[in-house]
Amino acid sequence: MLQIDSVSRAFGGVYAVRDVSLTVAEGETRAVIGPNGAGKSTLFNLISGHLLPDSGTVSYGPAGERRRIDRLTPHARARLGIAIVFQGARLFGGMTALENVMVGAHARTRHGFLSAALRLPRHRGEEARIRADALAALDRVGLRDWAHRAADVLPLGQQRSLQVARALCARPRLLLLDEPASGLRAAEREALAQLVESLREEGLTTMLIEHDVAFVARLADRVSVLDLGRHIAEGTPDEIRRDDAVLTAYLGGTVS
Repeated sequence: MLQIDSVSRAFGGVYAVRDVSLTVAEGETRAVIGPNGAGKSTLFNLISGHLLPDSGTVSYGPAGERRRIDRLTPHARARLGIAIVFQGARLFGGMTALENVMVGAHARTRHGFLSAALRLPRHRGEEARIRADALAALDRVGLRDWAHRAADVLPLGQQRSLQVARALCARPRLLLLDEPASGLRAAEREALAQLVESLREEGLTTMLIEHDVAFVARLADRVSVLDLGRHIAEGTPDEIRRDDAVLTAYLGGTVS
C-alpha cells in the first residue's frame, strides 16, 4: 500500500529524516518507534503531504494502482484515501462532535459550493449520507452520546477518539495515527487498542507512532525504528525487542 524510497527532509541543514526507505503491505498495521527527535512525525507528514521531501519518492496504492504522491497536496492525498490523526488535539472550535466528524468526509464529497448554497436535492441527499456516516463513526469510537456536545469541551481521551472518528469518516485506505495513546488513561488506552485491533481485522492499512513498547507489541504486525532520522531496524515486535541497535538507541540497552 505504501512504498518510501530514499526519502530525506532537512530543516536548516539538519536532517529530520535521512535516506529512509520502507514498504508497508496492504492490510498491515505498522508501528514506527524511536526516541524523541528521531523523525517519526516528520515521516508521517511526508506521507500525508503536510511536508514535501527534499529528495526521494513516496508511492501509494495497492498492486496495479500504485502511483507517486510525494508532490501532491494533503487534500489530494486525502482524496486518494490517506487520513492522519495528529498527536495534538486539532478540533474545530464552536462545532459539535458530530459536525467535526462530518468535516472528515469532505475529501469524498462530489457536489460543490453552488449545490450547497442553493440547497439542491443532490446536496441534501449527500449531506444526509455524510451525517449518517459520521454518527456511525462516533458510535464506532464510543462517542455516539456525545454527538451534539461542543467538541472543544470533551475530555482529552474523547477528543482523541473524536479525531479518529473524523479520520474514519473519510473512509481511508491508509490511516496514520501519530501517538494516539499519548496522555490517555488506562481505560482509554484499552479502548483505543481494541479499536485499532478491529480496524486491522477489517483489513485497514494502519501506521502508528507510539512510545509504549507493550502497546506496539500488542498491535503491530511489523515495527520500523528510526534514530536520528535514519531507519535503523525493521521486523516483528519480538525481533525488534531483541535488536541490539534498537536496545541501544531506543530502549537504553534494556527491555522489559
